[in-house]
Amino acid sequence: QVQLVESGGGLVQAGGSLRLSCAASGRTFSSGFMGWFRQAPGKEREFVAQIRWSDGITNYADSVKGRFTISRDNAKNMVDLQMNSLKPEDTALYYCAGARYGSWDYWGQGTQVTVSS
Repeated sequence: QVQLVESGGGLVQAGGSLRLSCAASGRTFSSGFMGWFRQAPGKEREFVAQIRWSDGITNYADSVKGRFTISRDNAKNMVDLQMNSLKPEDTALYYCAGARYGSWDYWGQGTQVTVSS
């Protein structure tokens, strides 16, 4: 059994910052990836960022490069998303996800991020 629980969402003004956290319990993703996705109203769910657990190699969507940073804490089995210089178009429901065998098979419940102009 795998559980992913997000926290840290909220309402922030444009230009502000938020830090999202995802805690994994049960089985871990030490041989795979953890990442973040988001879905805005009327849009498809899109990839935001990922981190390979074994070596910390990261990948980001072009829309968030230079503004968002994904990181991991091996001891706590957690992954964070530091979001800076937030824009109204970043408003979405943000999901934590895990992958063991090359596909995103495990998902959290989502946390809402709203950026006001």
